[in-house]
Amino acid sequence: MEHIENQIAVFGGGCFWCTDAVFRELKGVVAVEVGFAGGRTDNPSYYDVATGETGHIEVVKVEYNPSEISYHNLLTVFFATHDPTSVDKQGADVGVQYRSVVFYINEQQKQEVTAYIQKLRNVGLNIATKVEPFTEFFPASGEHQDYYTKNATAPYCQVVINPKLEKIQKEFGALLKQKGR
Repeated sequence: MEHIENQIAVFGGGCFWCTDAVFRELKGVVAVEVGFAGGRTDNPSYYDVATGETGHIEVVKVEYNPSEISYHNLLTVFFATHDPTSVDKQGADVGVQYRSVVFYINEQQKQEVTAYIQKLRNVGLNIATKVEPFTEFFPASGEHQDYYTKNATAPYCQVVINPKLEKIQKEFGALLKQKGR
């Protein structure tokens, strides 16, 4: 059997704490790291990005095994767990750092996400998600990594993240990791 190398996908879907929690639930996802991409400055802090002045987006960098989960399935979950029609905001999180974007790593990802968005537009959705080439990723500091696991009882997690996790459990059960494994 041929060994398939892990792949990388980069998504910006609003607050990276939410997106991080969602992708960690998916089987075939090897690692998730939150950080920033798409901006004009090197090594921005969370507070720099929060000003909206750096041009960065809160993103997740997802390492996944394509023999266990497809890029298409990652896109499906991404588009289902945030509002891809919203410009520069997700819920109460407002600013350019919360815009919806898919950073493509290669031409295949670019073609796949472009076709996926077109399919959504064909059914009448006004998709605001941008498709941009991936250039550089700056990891967020440690307190932002795997935020939900460390802060599950915090009000933000209860009100904003829990409904997203409930949605993927209901709609994407076949894609989820088995608990206790």
